[in-house]
Amino acid sequence: MIQHAGLSPERWRTFPLAQQLIMVGNEMLRSTKLCEPDDAGRRINSLERVLALVDLTIAVNDRAPLRRELLRWREVVAGLYVASEHDASAHRAALRALLLLTPESAKQAEFVAPWPAAVRGN
Repeated sequence: MIQHAGLSPERWRTFPLAQQLIMVGNEMLRSTKLCEPDDAGRRINSLERVLALVDLTIAVNDRAPLRRELLRWREVVAGLYVASEHDASAHRAALRALLLLTPESAKQAEFVAPWPAAVRGN
């Protein structure tokens, strides 16, 4: 059973976009940390929750550019969902991309999905 199955679009709409993205990101962070082979089932369940929450976010936001970017991001997560191997760096990159969609959620990016040292120039 999907944990957020009872969450209605009406309820989800009451949260500001940044908070919606942070909540999706929280679930994405959970899936990123499930990297052991024994964690595969839990990681899949977590990614299902990510997809359900991003679907709600898409459904309640009517700005076309935002919807387009969320749909693109959803495709990335769907790719992680069907991947045969866990790629923690791809999970972190997807999480970072999600959080960078609003200025408020972007403030969290460095804490949960920092750029690799090679990208930062360190």
